[in-house]
Amino acid sequence: MPNLHPPFELDSPIPLYQQIKEKLRSGILDGTYGPHCRMPSESELQEMFDVSRITIRQALGDLQKEGLIFKVHGKGSFVSQPKASQNITSLQGFAEAMSSEGHEISNRVVSFEFVPASTQVAAKLELDEGTPVAEIHRVRLLNRKPTSYEITFVPEPLGKRLQRADLITRDIFLILENDCGIALGSADLAIDATAATPAIALALEARKGAPLLQVERLTYDAAKRPIDFEYLYFKSGTFQYRLKVDRKRSADARGKRQATEAKA
Repeated sequence: MPNLHPPFELDSPIPLYQQIKEKLRSGILDGTYGPHCRMPSESELQEMFDVSRITIRQALGDLQKEGLIFKVHGKGSFVSQPKASQNITSLQGFAEAMSSEGHEISNRVVSFEFVPASTQVAAKLELDEGTPVAEIHRVRLLNRKPTSYEITFVPEPLGKRLQRADLITRDIFLILENDCGIALGSADLAIDATAATPAIALALEARKGAPLLQVERLTYDAAKRPIDFEYLYFKSGTFQYRLKVDRKRSADARGKRQATEAKA
């Protein structure tokens, strides 16, 4: 049984179950517990961490909510096939986001060429149709396994800068910021489901027609000029976007609450 015993920070503001969850989570992500491996039982984890069964159940419950483990009735908890996730409340490149989670990222450049902008690409980048743009195809590898296929379009002047850059190990966002001196501002995203074309299926080592998560992303610089238009195709079961949202109170609800507070 892997030794994941802390020490815990008993005076930490972080609840004990969350500290245990992070220890187990690290063990899953670094391969200590491999995919489909049975996790220690609740009683074994109690002994390992010297805590109550309720605390262990809270930690395991959170891991299950994150999709890192699944339960089989009568047999215990098992490690799920790893699924990376990216929070889309901030604008980050794939490698930038995944590296911060401890994943290994590399890229395989499939093609890089200058082509006339199609009607859609021209409209997105606010160019005349037929204007030369760089079209870049890359396979993104997560922990050495093909995870996404990325098609990027940028205006020709930026494309010439990217042509000389290291696209195998670096995010295009970081190259635009650090090498080209462009301050990125925001992005519009549209998320959908699609089926893998033969070329993309081959690149992602998936079957033809396999389900993919499709993300269409248009990135603007700080002056709100569109500079990067992309199609991102993620292999099913390997990646998810996450977003935390708050409920927006209506004006009527706020008014009633304020009136109640005033009376009180």
